[in-house]
Amino acid sequence: MGLIHYENDFSSLIKDKAVADFYATWCGPCKMFGPVFEDVSKENEFNFIKLDVDKYSDVAREYGVMSIPTIILFENGKEVKRFTGFMNKEELVKFLK
Repeated sequence: MGLIHYENDFSSLIKDKAVADFYATWCGPCKMFGPVFEDVSKENEFNFIKLDVDKYSDVAREYGVMSIPTIILFENGKEVKRFTGFMNKEELVKFLK
């Protein structure tokens, strides 16, 4: 599916397998992780969602995101696992398995 910059209807984006990157434009580790997330999105068949917590704080609150970057893996609309902080490409690929 590739990379999606969230704008609305989060629940429909995570109904199958999806991974969400909760980030902010001012966050240093988020800026470092962004290219990794985008690169890995090109190699996978499911939704990679980037969600700006400053614009969509309601969604971040709903999923209990307290620190950024927070990466959450979803399957069938449910959270499977999460990680907070920077990951390199190898760590992200392993996280998605």
